[in-house]
Order: sequence, then C-alpha cells, then structure tokens
Amino acid sequence: MAKSSFIQEFKDFAMRGNVVDMAVGVIIGGAFGKIVTSVVNDIIMPPIAMLMGNVNFSDLSVTLKAAQPEVVNEAGEVVQAATEAITLNYGAFIQTCIDFLIVAFCIFLLIKGMNKLKKEKEEAPAEPAPEPEPTKEEVLLTEIRDLLAKK
Repeated sequence: MAKSSFIQEFKDFAMRGNVVDMAVGVIIGGAFGKIVTSVVNDIIMPPIAMLMGNVNFSDLSVTLKAAQPEVVNEAGEVVQAATEAITLNYGAFIQTCIDFLIVAFCIFLLIKGMNKLKKEKEEAPAEPAPEPEPTKEEVLLTEIRDLLAKK
C-alpha cells in the first residue's frame, strides 16, 4: 500500500504543470544553446579572429607543462612513457563567456518583449460587463411600480 501511494505521489509531482513547463524549457533551452553556439562560432568569431590576426579563441592556451616524448633505452625498453602537455585553455573560457553573454542578451530581449506584450494586454480597456437580467421578482415589482405611478 505504501508503495502505490509513493508512486501516486511521484506521478502527481511529475504531472504538475510547473514541472512539465520547466522540462519543456530545459529542452528548448538546450536547443537554443546549440543555435547560439553556432552563431558565436560560425558568424561572430570569424570576423573578430580576422581583426585580431586570425586568432582562434578556442586555441588560446598557456602551457603549464610541456609534452614529454617516450624515452626508450638501448635495449628497446620504454624507460619513460610519453605524456601530454598540460595546458590552461583560457581561450575556451573566453568562448564560453561570449556564448553566455549572447544567450543572456537574447533571453533579456525575449522577456522584455513578453513584458511589453503583457503590459499592452493589461492596458487594453476591458469591455463593460453586460447588466444582469432582472429576476422575475424585479420585473414584477417594476410593473407594480409603473402601474402605481400611472394612478
């Protein structure tokens, strides 16, 4: 019995409107992130790289430790294995920051537009509510009043 109530509680939680809306937002946000990354990498960064002398930001790095080649002794035994260079890739960080700024700016514009539409909708004059139909008692009382007024 406790198991089915746990499952029902989870189902109620998962099907709540806010959770579903959030899931849709995350999925669309992921797709939007790919679009922004493409805009940054394929449209914005090439002209910037050209202005900076064909520098690719994602390739910018500082080598902390150089790569070491494999060392083999005269007998052909490996004395020291090859190691890759250790680098601090600040160019990738710059690229990610630019991506973030563009996403943040696009979201700002989207929310600003939505707020403007919402404000216009709130400012639109509401149509006056139609007067309610009089009840049978009110109609009868009005007729009585009119008859008494004629006398």
